[in-house]
Amino acid sequence: MSTAGATADPLAALGALPGVAESVESVRKSVDRVYGHRIMRRRSNAITSEAALRGARGSAALAGADWALEEVRRRTDFSGDDEARTVGAALRLTAEAGQLLSIWRQSPLRVLARLHLVAAADEADQVGRPRQEGEVVDEPLVGLPLPSAAEAHGRLEGLAGLIIAGGTAPALVTAAVVHGELLALRPFTSHNGLVARTAERIVLIGSGLDPKSVCAAEMGHAELGRAAYLEALDGYVSGTPDGMAAWIAHCGRAVELGARESTAVCEALQRGAA
Repeated sequence: MSTAGATADPLAALGALPGVAESVESVRKSVDRVYGHRIMRRRSNAITSEAALRGARGSAALAGADWALEEVRRRTDFSGDDEARTVGAALRLTAEAGQLLSIWRQSPLRVLARLHLVAAADEADQVGRPRQEGEVVDEPLVGLPLPSAAEAHGRLEGLAGLIIAGGTAPALVTAAVVHGELLALRPFTSHNGLVARTAERIVLIGSGLDPKSVCAAEMGHAELGRAAYLEALDGYVSGTPDGMAAWIAHCGRAVELGARESTAVCEALQRGAA
């Protein structure tokens, strides 16, 4: 992560980049629209469950397993092939995210290790810990140069320090930086994209922006498309103010699309109850 100038709160400094305040406000309005819907007052659990399913489906699509929503909904066995295992991993991560909120602010590295363990779902030596020098990373959809294991470890520690310290940065900014940094570093030998998007979800929930987890950013990222996702990630990795602002705005649009999707689910439930 690179920020313009050294400050005590570099995440807050990113919030001051041109256009970021507008993205933050637009996201807030979209989220408030969902939470203000009458159905949310009576059936919020149903909206949360549906958002989790759609978010998992979107995250899996970005990882190369672009299944129809109804296929994800009806399947019970996710062990058949690589795509099925990817969808299964995304579903497990979405279910796990809500269980880790109390740990995240005190020990984000512990949470990330747990997410990788859940995603990989095996006992291999590389699972549940950051990669070591010389270990191969299986992340074919992210073609950026791979930082060394030493650099990845150092930057992970720095990111964890920022999260533990807290600060005044808007939730969207923190979520976008966590997401972008994990994609840039690819700290694990596999499943980094799935883990990064789940970590973004955890920040959005734990910050209070989306406490019921009904604005599935993963679905929004998938709707915006893999090409736009990777282009925005290039901006993050560049470390320039414009690039960082573009990545934050992209993440903001993803949250807005997730909010729009849940608003549509609310409307559908309302029509069914009428």
